[in-house]
Amino acid sequence: MFRVVGDRGLSRRSFVQAGLLGVGGLTLPDFFRIRAQAKSSAADTAVILMWMSGGPGHMETWDPKPDAVPQVRGPFGAIKTNVPGIQFGELMPRQARIADKIAVARTVAHGSGDHTKGNHWMLTGFEGPAFNVADFKVQRRPCLGSATSKLRGPNRPGMPAYVAVPHLRGGTDNFFHYSAYLGPAHNPFNVDSDPNKPEFRVRNLALPKDLSFGRLEDRREVLGLIDRLKQSRDTAGAARDATADQAFDLLTGRDVARAFDINTEPAALRDRYGRHIFGQSALLARRLVEAGVTFVTVNTEPWDHHATAGRLPTGEGGKRLIPPFDAAFAALVEDLHQRGLNRRVLVVAMGEFGRTPRMNPEGGRDHWGNTFSVAFAGGSIRTGLAVGKTNPRGEYPVDRPLTPEDVSATVFHHLGIDARQVAFPDRAGRPIYLVEHGEPIRELVG
Repeated sequence: MFRVVGDRGLSRRSFVQAGLLGVGGLTLPDFFRIRAQAKSSAADTAVILMWMSGGPGHMETWDPKPDAVPQVRGPFGAIKTNVPGIQFGELMPRQARIADKIAVARTVAHGSGDHTKGNHWMLTGFEGPAFNVADFKVQRRPCLGSATSKLRGPNRPGMPAYVAVPHLRGGTDNFFHYSAYLGPAHNPFNVDSDPNKPEFRVRNLALPKDLSFGRLEDRREVLGLIDRLKQSRDTAGAARDATADQAFDLLTGRDVARAFDINTEPAALRDRYGRHIFGQSALLARRLVEAGVTFVTVNTEPWDHHATAGRLPTGEGGKRLIPPFDAAFAALVEDLHQRGLNRRVLVVAMGEFGRTPRMNPEGGRDHWGNTFSVAFAGGSIRTGLAVGKTNPRGEYPVDRPLTPEDVSATVFHHLGIDARQVAFPDRAGRPIYLVEHGEPIRELVG
């Protein structure tokens, strides 16, 4: 089981700072204080985003071109799925067997081959900064998870609304998983641990060895006494006390600990997901949404396979990453169906762009934002279909072009959010809509 980190001092403020969320030093009382002001919805829906930072090759995954010349087709072939007329890349046999439970948007495009722009575009719906500008790490818009945290909050009291697993490290220019002007309360709770490791535990939910739950409760009484003495001089004391109590409940909550305790899962199920960081992170995501988290980002290994600048070639990178991803994604979709969660939980898999239609001389594919694929499953969307068609070389859409905002609008639609009607003030006080021009993909939502 997981334990709770505590500070050895008696200051309530120093204690709750043990549960820092995301970046910027947000304390748990701050999280709950700001969260109490956010709008919420009675809907019990949730999202799991499989974030494939670096950009997976669309022709190696959901849009293969088996009849193209070798320089375009690439090192892998295509396989039939259980949906007539739809093929996936040959390294995704498990997804091919459940293609009737998956929908693929094959014609998403924003036109940029810049990792920084592309990451921001797909995570927020809007163009971000170029890599070569001075403020290239500054997020312009809130990401999908942070907006969900602001508008929906957690599906169950005591759980965080937005969680990132296994961590937010790695990737290429992978900067934009945060809240921007919505405030640090809506940054993700970053697990920052590999759930595939035998010693896995969430760092923010672990006690020092010499501090038991009993001693922690005793210290809580001391902290409570100090705060009660302060309340006579501090008119904000009652509000601070309430949010600090909520912070304490999260850090010591048995429901939270149980949600993260992946070791309680049957060994056979863990094997189905795959005993690797992809599989166990996807399984942990399922546990978290089942326990009441509203949005989980599974941040996978980097997919930047262009065979230059120290990157893997497409053939080697594909063999290393696609099979474990295939197992994790397929097992997650099947598990949600078997548990009756498939209509409640939407799964989305995507990166910031696709890869160039023609292989480069080093055996890799470079950056390509002119068309790429995004996969969806669950969430009551229509499945067993591919939306849009690319030309025979996989270069650009020939029908039904889609935008990052369309993807965002589809996610928000599942969550019961009409994103074109929701605006928040940015850092300059200007109202900024979550979606300005995009629409939920009609083939998926009806």
